[in-house]
Amino acid sequence: MKNKIVRIKDIAEKAEVSKGTVDRVLHNRGRVSEEAREKVLRIIQEMNYEPNLIARTLKSNKVYHMAAIIPDPLIDPYWEAPKSGLEKAEKELRHYGISVTSFIFNPYNVDSFLKKAKEATQSEPDGILLAPVFYREVLSFFAQWDLRRIPYVLFNTQIPDATPLSYIGQDSYQSGFLVAKLLTFGLPEPGTFLVAHVYEDIPNSAHLMKKEEGFRHYFVEKKLTDKYQVVRLELGNPDSGLFTEQLNKVRRQYPDLKGIFVTNSKAYEIAFYLEKHRTTDIKLIGYDLLPKNLYYLETGIINFLINQNPKGQGYWGIQQLTDFLVFKKEIQPIKYLPLDIITQENLSYYIDNEG
Repeated sequence: MKNKIVRIKDIAEKAEVSKGTVDRVLHNRGRVSEEAREKVLRIIQEMNYEPNLIARTLKSNKVYHMAAIIPDPLIDPYWEAPKSGLEKAEKELRHYGISVTSFIFNPYNVDSFLKKAKEATQSEPDGILLAPVFYREVLSFFAQWDLRRIPYVLFNTQIPDATPLSYIGQDSYQSGFLVAKLLTFGLPEPGTFLVAHVYEDIPNSAHLMKKEEGFRHYFVEKKLTDKYQVVRLELGNPDSGLFTEQLNKVRRQYPDLKGIFVTNSKAYEIAFYLEKHRTTDIKLIGYDLLPKNLYYLETGIINFLINQNPKGQGYWGIQQLTDFLVFKKEIQPIKYLPLDIITQENLSYYIDNEG
């Protein structure tokens, strides 16, 4: 019976009972003799019967309210892609009763996040999708949602102290490890590499710390610590004069600087600096296919971009919640997305496939 659709009629015929009896056993309602119940349940197991949840959902007219707590893409354009992804998923799943309300917060303002997370919680959603950019502040909400049995999916940032339904995104540690490999590839002479955190609250950004950890561990694992030195720099607002001063100081302090690893989507800020100073001997790697990053990739100032598939993160977040709430599927606790290395040569394939 493996490839055959099993109907209630088939179960009834094999169990030698009425379709009504099978229906009462399936839904645990009405009067059924114990003998008939056991027989029907045994036949169900033998025939690998699965109820048609799709048809049942369409018939029920139940609405599943989901809350998406995400940073404001008008403040940081990186977040436009996951927002687009979750909106795409909602559109595709609307006929199953899926409704998503977005709670948009300022990614550089903790109070803004706290306000929106509180509003989302008070809306009593059936499920929550969250980009937990503020590590310390989000922990109390995890406790609340666990207590209320609200399933939540995390994307972009994996939090070890949480017990979400699922995490969707990249393995931050492995992505940092990969960047170190790319920067050292074909580089025989010793030198210094800079890990640049651009305009971030690093102690409160677990995924960025994991990226740096993976980057540093590459040199340890490959026994390259005598040949290369790794330094870090937490850069401030790129619009301030301090940003340029910090980079000037690093270049004076480390004249053998061979490469820069930007841990977030703002590689274009350092690319602009390198372009302005006519610097061509420093490799630069960052994340995400933002228009400004693509410009500097095409001009050769950025050597590689790691695509974190932010649109897919938002899309799969809503899909995972739907699979759990509507279709009662078992959800894998981690869904890692591929580490795609984007170059001048393969960029067009990724741009053409967006959407």
